[in-house]
Amino acid sequence: MRKSVVAIVGRPNVGKSTIFNRLVGERISIVEDIPGVTRDRIYANAEWLNHTFNIIDTGGIEIGDEPLLVQMRQQAEIAIDEADVIVFLLNGKEGITAADDEVAKLLFKSNKPIVVGVNKMDNPQMHETIYEYYSLGFGQPYPISGTHGLGLGDLLDEVVGHFPNEAEEEKDEDTIYFSLIGRPNVGKSSLVNALLNEDRVIVSEIEGTTRDAIDTKLHRDDQDFVIIDTAGMRKRGKVYESTEKYSVLRALRAIERSDVVLVLIDAETGIREQDKRIAGYAHDAGRAIVIVVNKWDTVESNEKAMKEFEKNIRAHFQYLDYAPVVFLSAKTKKRMHTLIPAIKVASESHTKRIPTNVLNDVIMDAIAMNPTPTLKGKRLKVLYATQVAVQPPSFVVFVNDPELMHFSYERFLENKIRDAFGFVGTPIKLFARRRQ
Repeated sequence: MRKSVVAIVGRPNVGKSTIFNRLVGERISIVEDIPGVTRDRIYANAEWLNHTFNIIDTGGIEIGDEPLLVQMRQQAEIAIDEADVIVFLLNGKEGITAADDEVAKLLFKSNKPIVVGVNKMDNPQMHETIYEYYSLGFGQPYPISGTHGLGLGDLLDEVVGHFPNEAEEEKDEDTIYFSLIGRPNVGKSSLVNALLNEDRVIVSEIEGTTRDAIDTKLHRDDQDFVIIDTAGMRKRGKVYESTEKYSVLRALRAIERSDVVLVLIDAETGIREQDKRIAGYAHDAGRAIVIVVNKWDTVESNEKAMKEFEKNIRAHFQYLDYAPVVFLSAKTKKRMHTLIPAIKVASESHTKRIPTNVLNDVIMDAIAMNPTPTLKGKRLKVLYATQVAVQPPSFVVFVNDPELMHFSYERFLENKIRDAFGFVGTPIKLFARRRQ
């Protein structure tokens, strides 16, 4: 399901970050009473009335020639372009300023649904001034208080009312959807071209050339695929070309639509901290993962070097111990034949179902080998287990008391399930539940 996107837009110091944190339920944005403290957009998931959506906290918009203000306006313009609904936030203690009027002009051009939120209306007596904000021309303004959480329900009711139809995307169950994610310039577009054996995507040495997600069909080895190519994800806080600012959100959308995610690593530059963050998005989303080391032609590419590089990957990506590692060169097409089989195996693992009786035989053998732990004189009893979902494979283990299931024993059972049934390339989830 495609998630709707809500952007919070307004001039600096109207409380955008405070509202953002209220909506996502945790303190993510920096909140400081200094105008312009939010330098870049921050993305998170929020939920209201069974609607889950992406929310964007933007830097303030202010018309001026200063580099920071120009950058902040660019960011906000991109967020406006990306959003389905825009929350136009104003400071109720200051009234409508000339800068607010400039922001309003920018928003009018967007042709997007605009919901006006008048923040810092902490005192109900201040609500008498709300009628002033009708003059902006966006309809009913909503008095809210980010600090105290007042009025946000009414605001969100209006926001979700403007969401586009959230119908399930039609996906062919026999087709494997996979995306390519990674830092800029790791060769995502080149890899797509190598898979297609034609130049269907612009390839350039300039970082961040890919401007949008591109879906491309591929048929290989009697299997249909859809390749979801994404713009390279950028490290937050550094100044980049404005059109790259929302590549993370685009990549997150691509991950949501994927069955398998290819995490690309540059063999030449090696593993960076950003690589681990990028892979974490796919892991957290429960997608099947293949780690692809590209540009293998640019380094000493013998068997020993390959083993050393994979050892380094395993040390840095301990949470991805299930993900196969493929070494190749999109440019020379060296070892390209290893990629499609790895994707197919990961996809098969991601959708694999295990019969309950076979699963329980494995669980009971594991317990016989390593008896369940005790806590405060009470022993964990595993009654039976069953698979409850796929994509990723998820299992419920019914026990006498879930509190007795130590994470180390849960990990032990996970490993035994993986040893018995493979599950190469996919995370698996295990839940301890008390039998009713």
